[in-house]
Amino acid sequence: MIAKLRGIVDFFGDNFVILDVNGVGYRVFCSAKTQSKMPQTGQSFTLMIETQVREDHIHLYGFADQKEKNWFLMLTTVQGVGAKVALAILSVLTCNELSIAIASGDSKSITRALGVGPKLAVRIVTELKGKVGSSLDLSESGTSGVVSSMSGNDAVNDAVSALVNLGYARMDAAMAVGKSFKKRGASAKVDDLIRDALKEFAP
Repeated sequence: MIAKLRGIVDFFGDNFVILDVNGVGYRVFCSAKTQSKMPQTGQSFTLMIETQVREDHIHLYGFADQKEKNWFLMLTTVQGVGAKVALAILSVLTCNELSIAIASGDSKSITRALGVGPKLAVRIVTELKGKVGSSLDLSESGTSGVVSSMSGNDAVNDAVSALVNLGYARMDAAMAVGKSFKKRGASAKVDDLIRDALKEFAP
């Protein structure tokens, strides 16, 4: 079972790359986010690999880091989310953004991915909401604080709802409020959270 490949970037396709490892070209499917982190052809790069073996094929899925691979594996546990759809989601949302979208119940942001309709997006949020922050590595700066602030805090939830009513996207509102909550702490008031968030949105 292949878990990691290090080789020379040989070719970029629409949803895959060919990685030359000691003269052997491996076709590895990956997200647009991972492709954007890779160097130009002719340069070396390492991909974390998930190998899927089926009766009629063996597919390799590559990720720039373990965090994205963890998300891929978690997404594919949801009924209706195969490897192709999981990569589509990871192509339009970073791991941080996906964490916030699920924690805040923002299924609309997930529908930006090709092949994800409203019903599937709601199912993804519903099934994974309790797993965000526990099963996944959310150690990137700011994310863990934002995610934890979504868990049963009335002030945070009220502030996010107020910003959504003002026309801001739920995910953006959640990130801005979460940042304020992390700074102010558990005693933060709704008005203060909203005021801080609006400052974040100001040009």
